Amino acid sequence: MPETATLSSKFQISIPKAIRTAQHWEAGLTFAFIPKGTGVLLVPVPKREALKGLAKGASATEYRDRSDRL
Repeated sequence: MPETATLSSKFQISIPKAIRTAQHWEAGLTFAFIPKGTGVLLVPVPKREALKGLAKGASATEYRDRSDRL
């Protein structure tokens, strides 16, 4: 059975420990809520330092646009 949590009267949810441990989530982590159908995706927002070098070598001139897709 999947882990569950209950929305409190203050509209707060505690993430179950098994999930926090498996995902290596710690206090102070920021999350984005992305509506998806009748549910919501909960996605941690990466820190700027974690994004450094992510687009290394990317060229702004050689990308595909919607007009050249089949």
